[in-house]
This record gives sequence, C-alpha cells and structure tokens, in this order.
Amino acid sequence: MHEQVNEKAVALSIKATKLTARMLAKAMQAFLKKAREPTAKIGKQSVRSLSKSGASLTSLEVSGDDIGSFKRIARKYNVDFALKRDDSTSPPNWIVFFKAKDSKALESAFNEYSKVTLKDKTRKTPILQRLAKFKELVKTMGAPAKNRNRGEREL
Repeated sequence: MHEQVNEKAVALSIKATKLTARMLAKAMQAFLKKAREPTAKIGKQSVRSLSKSGASLTSLEVSGDDIGSFKRIARKYNVDFALKRDDSTSPPNWIVFFKAKDSKALESAFNEYSKVTLKDKTRKTPILQRLAKFKELVKTMGAPAKNRNRGEREL
C-alpha cells in the first residue's frame, strides 16, 4: 500500500517570497497542463524520430502525385508514419515508413486510400472538356446546306 502512494506522489517546487493559494493554484494548473501534453509524436514525422521510438520500422512504396489524401487518411487512423520521396521515376514514388505495431491500422488506411484513388480515376471527364471536344467535332463537320424550298437547314 505504501508503494502505491509513493508512485502517485508528485514533487512541485516553487520559488516565491510569499506563497499564496492563488499562486499555488496557478503552479498546479501549469504542471497539469504540461503533464497532459503527449510526449510522443503522433501522425506524420521524420524517419529519425520514428526510429527513435524503439519499434521496428516497415516500409511500403506508394506511387502517384496525390500523397495528401494518404496523409489525411493516415491521420484519421492514428498511424505514425514518415514519408520519403523517390524522384527517380516520374511521377515520383513515395516510400511510407511506419511502425510494425501499426500494421493493422495501416492496412485499413491503405484500403481506404486505394478506394479513394480508384474512385478518382473512374470519375467522368469534366463537362467543360466534353463541351470543348464537341465544339471541335462541330467545326470539322462544316456548315450545313440550306434547303431553298422551306428555309430549313439540311444536314
């Protein structure tokens, strides 16, 4: 029982000429605010800080320009990851480093990312592009001939 009490005890030192209750309350609030801050980074970080955490790293290669949507999805699943850009190909490939313990969360994040990228590729062409294509088609058809009998156009 005595050991449990010692584990929960906190030492707080304050330098003051006159210690008031208000000053003690401010010091305790500052201490609790500092204690609540997370010590480890969560989400995107550098490879060095990711490797400092002690967990073994695993990597995956992702191709494409739209790595921003992957970042958003990875943050949604609370995955600790680091990105490295490989410029040897065009468009550049990205190497995603992550902790081995996050493999299940990363698997579900990649499933959602692949759905998003496939959805973007199957999207229809914008209406302005289709309209421009039809304008070019009409120009190549030539001017329609007039029917002199009725004043209507004939194709």
